[in-house]
Amino acid sequence: SYMAEPILLVMAAGTGSRYGGLKQIDKITDEGEIILDFSLYDAWKAGFKKAVFIIKEENLNDFKDILDDGAGRYLEIEYVFQRIDDLPPGYEQLRGRKKPWGTGHAIMTARNVINSPFAVINADDYYGKEAFKEMYEFLSEIGTDDRKVLPFSMVAYEIKNTISENGTVSRGICDVDDRGYLEHIVERHNIERKGEKIIFELDGKEYPLDDDTKVSMNFWGYTEDIMDELAIRFPTFLDRALEGDPMKDEYLIPEVTDDLIKSGKATCLCLDSGDKWHGVTYREDKETVKKAVEQLKQRGEYPQKLWQNP
Repeated sequence: SYMAEPILLVMAAGTGSRYGGLKQIDKITDEGEIILDFSLYDAWKAGFKKAVFIIKEENLNDFKDILDDGAGRYLEIEYVFQRIDDLPPGYEQLRGRKKPWGTGHAIMTARNVINSPFAVINADDYYGKEAFKEMYEFLSEIGTDDRKVLPFSMVAYEIKNTISENGTVSRGICDVDDRGYLEHIVERHNIERKGEKIIFELDGKEYPLDDDTKVSMNFWGYTEDIMDELAIRFPTFLDRALEGDPMKDEYLIPEVTDDLIKSGKATCLCLDSGDKWHGVTYREDKETVKKAVEQLKQRGEYPQKLWQNP
């Protein structure tokens, strides 16, 4: 069967409220690279040829300034704009909202430009090169044969490799079966290391998590069918939001994926990453990430300047 080229979809429309400022394009190396440059480089090395960016329209020039002369000379780059008023007919009353609608809505923003299996990443996370290799392999092996059950995947990290020293974090905690498939994912907040233990707090109580608990960092692999599933479920989410907190509730991709797994419509293979994840939830995290990528360069894992002349 015809093999479609996998696409990389980059979620870059967030505001970075805890960070202060547009952290997606904050430079982290002396060469002027941003975290995203490393993901794009790893993706390109793994075989991806095209990246689609979900951004706010007002940030277009900022992204072009950084990407046109770098990654844009190696990868085909396309931009789509996440708009808060991109709603189904009949939901005009929700247009007063300021905050984007979450990862599920962000991905739907790209529905007209995605026509093949694709990977989704956050713009401001460092995932490690292994993750991109495994994901590209997974996606390029999906044929266009009858997809009775949708073949999805995610990159799973050990929680101990994803903690910030500068504050609590939120993570998608995963239950994985013995064949390596995701059974359930639930978002936990207020996760931190306390002494020897990693804990999360819920309603004033503390619950321990094993160091090797598998978590999602929003690195997903989907077939284009997810676009229809997201569109079908969005009005139901909006109805719930109208009764709940219509200015804050978010339509989240892990919840939709969980729903599809539970109803038997999809499977989700967990691709294991032994790599240490790096990200900047807090401004103080930036120094840690900077050191990490500089060490990787010194070890020869990356060239001193990522985007030489191709």
